[in-house]
Amino acid sequence: MKLALSCAAYAALLPLVRAAGFNLLNNWQGSTFFDDNWDYYGSWDNLTLGDVNFVTRDVAFAQPQLTYVNGAGNAIIRVDNVSTVPQPYKRNTVRISTVDTYGLGSLWVMDALHLPYGCSVWPAFWSQATKWPEGGEIDTLEQINMAASNQYALHTVDGCMASTTAPMQGALTDPDCGTEEPYKTQGCTVEEPNHASYGAAFAAGGGGVYATLLADTGVFIWFFPRGSIPSDLSVSNPNISPNPDNWGTPSASYPSTTCPTSTYFEPQHVIIDITLCGAWGGIPGTLNATCPGVPADAPSNYCYTTYVAGDGSNYGTAYFEIQYVRIWSNVTTASSTSSSASSGPSSSSSGHSFSSPTTSVNSTLGNGGSGSARGSAQSLITHGAALAAFLSAFGTAALLA
Repeated sequence: MKLALSCAAYAALLPLVRAAGFNLLNNWQGSTFFDDNWDYYGSWDNLTLGDVNFVTRDVAFAQPQLTYVNGAGNAIIRVDNVSTVPQPYKRNTVRISTVDTYGLGSLWVMDALHLPYGCSVWPAFWSQATKWPEGGEIDTLEQINMAASNQYALHTVDGCMASTTAPMQGALTDPDCGTEEPYKTQGCTVEEPNHASYGAAFAAGGGGVYATLLADTGVFIWFFPRGSIPSDLSVSNPNISPNPDNWGTPSASYPSTTCPTSTYFEPQHVIIDITLCGAWGGIPGTLNATCPGVPADAPSNYCYTTYVAGDGSNYGTAYFEIQYVRIWSNVTTASSTSSSASSGPSSSSSGHSFSSPTTSVNSTLGNGGSGSARGSAQSLITHGAALAAFLSAFGTAALLA
């Protein structure tokens, strides 16, 4: 009965238009994973105030190698767990962002065997427009510390709301996607019910796949444990055209009926990063929730002094092991290297669909990750309005401590 109701709800919610199919734009996989089309941020974490330096490409490939392809042909992105960091210095880690941006009609997928976790660890596989929050943000994978499962979120300008009736496997915990400071900082969040979606359980289960569809009908995100990955997302065959219509109910659904994607989302850079502590994971009360033992009177830098400074023994599990990242588009004229690619609809046939073709891919970003304003005030209020959350918790004086 529940399945029947979900199908009926989707039939009512989504237009009876089916995309002609997805064209592969990028396949980062194997020995060439890091060869091109990634920008290394190359700065301290001025985005979420983590106690890290996001290293340059040259530093990432030098010893102790924070990005490399291992003997199994999988990409490793990790925190430096070798170096001893004296106070008040920061620990090295990685943030990479696609050079190109991907608009409506795009599907990005990550197949991973291991995700970063541990006390003070804050990983994410997410996307953001060059201009934030006007162009929106999609958090496909984002969690902190020793949390039990993943959390999904959208961050937009005010006005976008998550539907409280959209069928999804996750639980909607906040419907307001807006980012008006200082009160709205977490976005419209959905909790993933599967505990194999993050942490030690993810690795023990052989990992899995995260897939995000940015369509004119909405934003839809799926998590598939290793044993449930659709055949059209096979590691061995990137040339299969995926069909999200066959994937079942998404983990998180944000239909355009309550948040029109054409209004709130611009083409997105896909990003992978690991920060430490920071304006979410490093707040003592938040840290204590899954890493018990934080003193009631712990100072605001407790996370840093306890975990980041000193040797790197806390970070043996703070790494991504990725089999592939792929991006498709159902826009017939899209090109991942075009700065002014034209747009146009694909041919369609009957049957409801999560995705119908709209705009094309753009290449708009130069070196430096999420925008040329890396050192500007705009940089300090990105990635879930983390700075606002931090200031709300500790006040401006915390930044000067």
